[in-house]
Amino acid sequence: MTSGVLNLVLKRLGIAAITLLIVLFAVFFATSMLSGDTASILLGQAATPEAVAGLREAMHLNDPAILRFLRWLVGLLHGDLGTSYANEMPVAALIGGRLVNTMKLAGITALLSVPLALTLGITAAMLRGSVYDRTVTVLSIGVISVPEFMVATLAVLLFAVYLRWLPALSSVNEAHSLTDLVRIYAMPVITLTFVISAQMIRMTRAAVIETLSTPYVEMALLKGASRSRMVLR
Repeated sequence: MTSGVLNLVLKRLGIAAITLLIVLFAVFFATSMLSGDTASILLGQAATPEAVAGLREAMHLNDPAILRFLRWLVGLLHGDLGTSYANEMPVAALIGGRLVNTMKLAGITALLSVPLALTLGITAAMLRGSVYDRTVTVLSIGVISVPEFMVATLAVLLFAVYLRWLPALSSVNEAHSLTDLVRIYAMPVITLTFVISAQMIRMTRAAVIETLSTPYVEMALLKGASRSRMVLR
């Protein structure tokens, strides 16, 4: 059984790697087919043809696209993500400077959305058909049906414009106390929690209902076991 699970995991990882490679390949070549010359854009309209030609040679823009892609891919495997010509900084440095805040936001959102979704999904499944179940179902479907950017826009309108409880725009660097940090993270956390929880509630409810409908659970219920005990176990 362990060998089968390991093979399944390796197979999924292999498929994911191939899919990622195909996406990278497609994006790279789609970008290379866009009109305009990178060297001319970087140097500006006043650049001489010699300067443009020299920069193209330095950036290997005269090489075939497949060769440039392979060179970039080899650099990626060695941890070199390239250089941002807009910021004149390594891409790894640009990502690294924002990765910490992104991980904090993801962690806080997970700490809130997972318990909330599990609680609402499980209780809705246990009270299937009740007013509570219908309310949770309607609200979760409603949130899922609304685009994420619309949820964020509504949150800004409600909490920042009308109630004036939270800032519409903020930066972590502006936080000088725990209260400031909570106010800064509140808006994005609320938005992500709503979106993620709604999807997890639907999946949790469906999974619990399916489990409660299995023969061994029905047999346990007939023998006197409570639904709450079966769910908790």
